[in-house]
This record gives sequence, structure tokens and C-alpha cells, in this order.
Amino acid sequence: MTSPSPDTATHQPLTGVRVLDLTRLLPGPAATRHLADLGAEVIKIEDPGPGDYARDMMRTSADRAAERPSLFFRSLNRGKTEMRLDLKRAEDRDALIELVRHADVLIESFRPGVMARLGVGWDTLRAANPALVMCSISGYGQGGPLAKAAGHDINYIGYAGMLDQLASADGTPIVPNVQIGDLLGGALTAVVGTLAALVDARATGRGRYVDVSMTDSVFAHNLMAFFAVGTRGKASPAGTDLLNGGVPCYGVYRTADDRFMAVGALELKFWQVMCDVIGKPAWKDSHWSLGQRVGGEEARAIRDELAALFRTATQAEWTARFADADCCVTPVLRMEEALQHPLFVERNSVVQENGEPVQLALPLRFAD
Repeated sequence: MTSPSPDTATHQPLTGVRVLDLTRLLPGPAATRHLADLGAEVIKIEDPGPGDYARDMMRTSADRAAERPSLFFRSLNRGKTEMRLDLKRAEDRDALIELVRHADVLIESFRPGVMARLGVGWDTLRAANPALVMCSISGYGQGGPLAKAAGHDINYIGYAGMLDQLASADGTPIVPNVQIGDLLGGALTAVVGTLAALVDARATGRGRYVDVSMTDSVFAHNLMAFFAVGTRGKASPAGTDLLNGGVPCYGVYRTADDRFMAVGALELKFWQVMCDVIGKPAWKDSHWSLGQRVGGEEARAIRDELAALFRTATQAEWTARFADADCCVTPVLRMEEALQHPLFVERNSVVQENGEPVQLALPLRFAD
């Protein structure tokens, strides 16, 4: 790819690792992009037809004029080389097996059973390279009652009990524009599993097969709801628990200009500093750690008063007021604002070309 790949160190940790990427859309390409950013040589293998559907997703007229794929595709596949193989043809299957002989990792995201049906399943590939790490990313895992079922992010987080927790005050789940199942459940879990298996393969000479179920991965991280079930018998509805709006010191408040402030004054010391900033010293001892009932009458009353108070000034005014106060009260930024914020600019979290943001950088920093 011609898009820039951010530098993280003079010698990247995965230098010398070769990865074959047989994935498409979001989860797998995001996982292999992380590996490429860490120094791995990633070869993206697509079918000779349309290839990865992400090439056309969100593609603009400027992209078409420049005869380039969408930003979606370019961002997820930066730092990779490309190859086309039709795995329904014997000669192309043989070509893949030959690539496997010289690879360390293969990551694929077909439905369970497709690789084996094409004649390039785990048994075939590990026979060609016993040290190979093969990672399969799927919605519901390689086995189980839904293994062959279709799905997308919204389905995975729905089954895992997480969409229920992403709800407004009336209990209606929202549709998040951050693909939790794809990115947390698929991409990051695949990276963790692949790297763990790779360490073992380097030590023993024996490869591993890694089965990543995006739904399982989301389920394993739905911790606060799990804790609520374990202690009270059911998950907590919005506005009734410590971290979902049940206390005034942890929530989101609308400002005079219809923007929002994020209040994370969860600890007593932060809450008391916040009370000083907003001129409410009488609230200093009204805190969950001092006996205020989570989701109770006092908590709701203070939350309502605090909401009215935040409506008296704009987001910029509140941001300035809290700028020097150590109490975890910050603005809720839009993406276009975050791209220009010193927090990300000064840490080189945004890759730019001609002064324009074109990539989000690897969120890791290494020192030699």
C-alpha cells in the first residue's frame, strides 16, 4: 500500500514475522494492520474478483477520480503488500500452500468450514508448516450452535448482553458507531491470541490453531453486567449503577450550547475538587463512598441539579473552568475536534499528509 505507516521505534518488535492475511472488511484487516504497524510483513490475499468489500465502502468521488479504494480500505490495509488468489483453483491453492511454507502466521475470517472445504484447512496447512500459527476470526466460533450463522457487530454485542448495557435512560439500546464486537472482540482478541501462539511456536517449534469468536470475546469483557448479576441477580438498567449513571459524580451532562461534558469524579477527592469549582461546597459529602445510595433519591436529586447547572454555560466555558482542576471533568469531543487536539497531535497519534489527517497511528510507543 502507498499510505504511510507510522514509525514506532528504530527496530519494530515483529520485524521478520511474515503474516498471510485472508480477511476482509473490519475485524481481520484491523488485526493484521496492528501486526503490520508492529513490523510484521503482511501479505493481503484477496480473490481475483471484487476482493475485499471494504474497497468500495464509503468510497468518495475523489477516490474514484484518483482510482484508489476508500479511506476505509486504505487505512485498514496500510503497510501491507497485496496478492490475488482464487482458492477454488488448484494452482492457486498450491500457491497459498507454498506461501504458508515460508510464513509464520495465517489469519482468515471465512465462515467456519470454508477453508477446509477449499482444501486449505488447518490440517493441510500445518502439514506444510508445522510451526504455523493459524487464527480464524468468526462471529460465533468454530463450534457450537451458531457456528455457521451469519452476523455482524450488532448481533454479536446483542447476544453477549452488551447492547443491553448500551442503553438510554428509557432502556432503549443505542447503536454504537464504535464496532465493539469487531474491534475488541475480533481484532484485538485475534492479535493477543496470535502473538501468544507465536511466542509458543518460537519456543517449541510447534504451531497453534487460534479460534476467535467475536461474541465470546465481547461476552468475556462484559464485566460490570456480570458483576451485577453475581451480586444482585440481574444486570443493572441505565441510571441505576455506579458506572452507568446511578451517581451524579460519574455521567454525561448537556451544556448551554447543546454539547456535553464528561464527569468522571468517581473518587471522593475528585468530587470534592469539582464541588469547589462549581461552587457547591454543600455537596462535598454527598458521595457514594460516604454512603450515598447508588441510584437513590439523593443521587438523582443532585444529578438533576448538576444537569441544570451545566446548562448555564457552554462546553468551551466549562472546559476552561475545569482546565486547571484535577477532578476528571472533560469535554466530549467530536472526531474532527479530537483529530486537532494537542493530546493526539503532540503524541503523533494522527498521521498527516500535506497537513491533512490521513491515518490513525499505532497506539503504542516503544523505546529502545
